[in-house]
Amino acid sequence: MVVQQVLQEEGLHPIDMQLGEVQIQEELAVNQAQSLREKLEEVGFELLDDKKQKMIERIKTVIITLIHSENDNLQKVNHSDYIAEQLNRDYGYLSSLFSEVEGITIEKYIINQKIEKVKELLMYDELSLSEIADQLHYSSVQHLSNQFKKVTGLTPSHFKQLKEKKRKSLDQV
Repeated sequence: MVVQQVLQEEGLHPIDMQLGEVQIQEELAVNQAQSLREKLEEVGFELLDDKKQKMIERIKTVIITLIHSENDNLQKVNHSDYIAEQLNRDYGYLSSLFSEVEGITIEKYIINQKIEKVKELLMYDELSLSEIADQLHYSSVQHLSNQFKKVTGLTPSHFKQLKEKKRKSLDQV
C-alpha cells in the first residue's frame, strides 16, 4: 500500500503489483526515476533498475514463497527445478548469477530461510522439534539440529531457552 501511494503521488499507474515487483504503465524519464527512487528510499524501499538485481530479487521472492508457504505440496518440490520453472530460466544461470551478486549460493540462501522459519516456529512454541523438522521436510531432527547449530551457533533447544529467559510472565510485569 505504501508503494502504491508513492506511485500515485508521482502520477504513475501500476499495472501489476506483487511481492517485490511492480509494473507501471509509463516509461520513466531520468528525473522521474530519480524522484521515485528517493521517495521509495524514504519509506524503506528501493527502486531496482539493474536487470541482474531484478532477477536476484525475483529469485529471493520465489524462495521466500516456497519456504514460508503453508502449502505442503509446494515445499516438497525440488528447489532447483521449482526456481528454474518459476523464472523460466536455466538453474545453472540463476545459480551463477545469484552467487556472483549475493556472494552466497542459492542453496545457502534457502538454508538461511529455512532456519529463519525454524526460529519463527520455535518462538511460537506450538510444535515440537520433530514436527518442525517434518513440516520443513528435513530428513531427521538431527539434520535440522545440525543445520540450525551451523547457522546460528546454538542448538534449537538452547535458542528456545534464550527466548524463554527474555520473556516475563504477566504477573512479573
